[in-house]
Amino acid sequence: MASTMTSSYRRSRDHFEPQDISPEEQRRLRGQLEQIDYAAFISNREVIGRTLGQTDMAAFQRLAVAAANARGAWVAEAVRLTASGHAVSAEQAARLGDMRKVFEELSEAYEAMRRMVERGYLAPPAPPG
Repeated sequence: MASTMTSSYRRSRDHFEPQDISPEEQRRLRGQLEQIDYAAFISNREVIGRTLGQTDMAAFQRLAVAAANARGAWVAEAVRLTASGHAVSAEQAARLGDMRKVFEELSEAYEAMRRMVERGYLAPPAPPG
């Protein structure tokens, strides 16, 4: 089973791959699967376009800056917590985990928006200037 690595998790591809059917049946099935994939593409493009509207480079930059700020805050807090050499309490570790989660969510959102452009679900932002 093949898998695709995205930023922080794997997605398994378990699509049926016909091998014990006739070439004619394989072509028919491939055609049906292409129609299914196209329906998913159109659905994604319409829904995402309606939900996000037109994006610009500033939207990408704001999301990237938010993720960078969250990463910096998370790591700075970890450094601060360990500076004394004392054990980190459960409450401190939980807060640190919450900060990491914020960073991961913002990073995943940025990557998702980038993939939307890459896959044609979202129009690419116009170049600045």
